Amino acid sequence: MASVRIAPYREFEPIAFSSTARVFVLTGAGVSAESGFSTFRDSGGLWEKHRIEDVATPEGWSRDRALVWQFYAGLRAQAATAKPNAAHHALAALEDEIGDRFFLCTQNVDDLHEKAGSIRIVHMHGELMKSRCERWPGCKQGPFPDTSLTTSIPSCPCGGYVRPHIVWFGEVPIELDRIGDELGACDFFVTIGSSGSVYPAAGFVSVVRARRHRGGARPIAVYVGPEAPDNAESFDECRLGNAGEAVPTLFAAIR
Repeated sequence: MASVRIAPYREFEPIAFSSTARVFVLTGAGVSAESGFSTFRDSGGLWEKHRIEDVATPEGWSRDRALVWQFYAGLRAQAATAKPNAAHHALAALEDEIGDRFFLCTQNVDDLHEKAGSIRIVHMHGELMKSRCERWPGCKQGPFPDTSLTTSIPSCPCGGYVRPHIVWFGEVPIELDRIGDELGACDFFVTIGSSGSVYPAAGFVSVVRARRHRGGARPIAVYVGPEAPDNAESFDECRLGNAGEAVPTLFAAIR
């Protein structure tokens, strides 16, 4: 495997691609953090002063539903005032330009991408502004829009409790089949603001790079973030810088 080039983003030329190229973008906690939204990246196992085990696992929900529900109600209040940054807007603009050839997968649960105008998006770890019955899919009350800030846990008609539509640690991420299809079709794979330590997302770049050994398409893998990720060696380039500064100049005009 060729060595990765790691340098400040200003030392790279914008990514140039043809009018038929497909782009897969994965965004992580760093993008949301630049908008002031709380994340648990680099937080020493704490998220808003709570242990991850207490507020982001099925076991935590079983132990203390009230605590978990109140925690996410607080995050909703925070997300309601958060504004998309320049990176969110740049990705929405790219999607608007190339349409179906753009695919955005985010590890973030906030709605900042949607606020910026993104449409073709999968929230693989769930969505903060949605809820569902804790018994789903056994119960038919699947994910539904929910911006309520109430701190009281709603009940489902089936007799269960309504829980946040969040993929907690130990649960299976959302739409992995669709994500896999897009990884198999992309010409450019770009990760923005993800630490490269949370799987399965951290393994997406390896899936893309493995295609190099099957002939034909040779996807280019690029990372953007303030520091090299844990899986830096899997990328062709690591462009160092804050997403809000680096992403708006990441792509060249389409040929």
